Amino acid sequence: MSTANAADTPTEPAPEPASAQLRAPRRGGIVWRHFGDTRAFLTSPQLLLLQVAHPVVGAGVEDHSDFRARPWQRLLRTVGSLGTVIYGGQAAATAEARRLREVHRGMKGVDDRGRRYHALHPEAYHWVHATLVRGPVEALKLFGKGLTEQQTAEYYREMREVGRVWGLKERHLPPDWPAFCAYYDDMVENRLEMNRSVRDVLDELARPQKPPVWWVPAPLWRPFAAVAARCALLVTVGTLPPVLRERLGLVWTRRQERRLRRFARVVRFLMAPVPPPLRIAPALFLAYWHTHRPGTDPRTRRPLGASYDE
Repeated sequence: MSTANAADTPTEPAPEPASAQLRAPRRGGIVWRHFGDTRAFLTSPQLLLLQVAHPVVGAGVEDHSDFRARPWQRLLRTVGSLGTVIYGGQAAATAEARRLREVHRGMKGVDDRGRRYHALHPEAYHWVHATLVRGPVEALKLFGKGLTEQQTAEYYREMREVGRVWGLKERHLPPDWPAFCAYYDDMVENRLEMNRSVRDVLDELARPQKPPVWWVPAPLWRPFAAVAARCALLVTVGTLPPVLRERLGLVWTRRQERRLRRFARVVRFLMAPVPPPLRIAPALFLAYWHTHRPGTDPRTRRPLGASYDE
């Protein structure tokens, strides 16, 4: 993977021609069934940390995002956007991908090391997609039985299509799961780094802000936040690749490893009796809300998972 200045290549993700027949995840397919699993949500802070550790993503978040001031609002927008692409159906997914490219088109500048960046540079755009591909697979392995080799291969094939819907070109995407894992490991080894955005994410995890809603009083939030922070940091730090954890200066002990394994066993025990459709119910709800709330394009308000020809 090239480590050249991210602005040296003036290309950016662009929609494939209509003849490419890009497809959002199909209703009932493997991505539909597993991407929004509630257990995968437990590793979402780790995915954010991995994303902003990329120098382009980190600089873009620092210069153009309101994450530090409004973390909860930012989280809901991100989850809603992802849910729209995965669960909203073809029309909604295509419209959301187009909106995301337009939002990121003007996000460029110079980072604190003097490197030019552009948020739509293919390497950075692909890295964000890559974390979303790998995250649920690793979460289901830690908090459940995990996917079989065949399921993982099928899952990756569908997630490649998601990448193309988002605007990545065929040449940007590794052809299969083993090639993807090699690419992912190379990025972790050679491209990710400590930066201001990484520190901001870690600070927010350690001291999460109270949600901006009146029905969560501060006296009740404080003890809940303390417990949530311990669990979030435990999962986030514990599931990072060891080489990156060391590079970021994060301490990880055998005691912490045992605590993470105990926490994982508790999650597996609690989730075992939950029927699979209910495990993705929150993701489906957010996708429906995001595509049907006032102000959305009526043409995208189809049943979840519907394609253009349905």
